[in-house]
Amino acid sequence: MKNHIALFEPLMPANTGNISRTCAATNSTLHLIHPLGFSTDDKMLKRAGLDYWHNVDIVEHDNLEAFLSYVGERKLYLITKFAPQIYSEADLAQNESNEQFFLFGKETTGLPVELMEAHKNDSLRIPMNDEHVRSLNLSNTANIIIFEALRQQQWQGLEAIHHYDDTDKAKDLNW
Repeated sequence: MKNHIALFEPLMPANTGNISRTCAATNSTLHLIHPLGFSTDDKMLKRAGLDYWHNVDIVEHDNLEAFLSYVGERKLYLITKFAPQIYSEADLAQNESNEQFFLFGKETTGLPVELMEAHKNDSLRIPMNDEHVRSLNLSNTANIIIFEALRQQQWQGLEAIHHYDDTDKAKDLNW
């Protein structure tokens, strides 16, 4: 199963940088939907994912319509606090296209209402106490969603255990 993380008009380079690092660690493709609130050459963006940036499969889209055209008939989930379904209740392990896209909204305004109305049945939320905060941090939210998908996929393509025999710490631990 191929997982994709898509960011709709992201504004904060640090969030995008952190999400790019997650994409590198999880073999996920990162989609950036323009306009962006920063340059991809921005120091903050590169600082957050500098060592990993060259290992990230990044696809940029001119606008939301271009992204939706790219997705086509493949599975698309909208991640929004307004969704009726909890993310952990969705079957993220498999689907007909063997690919799925998780679309996250702009940090300040989220996703467009018209898009959310059109995809109500494919919208997921993370439970939270809305009385205390307006939303969760974008990069934290992306991590929660992608790791739930990978858990359901039995961590396909990832190392559940890695032996770091060549480091002093690993030698001291004797694991």
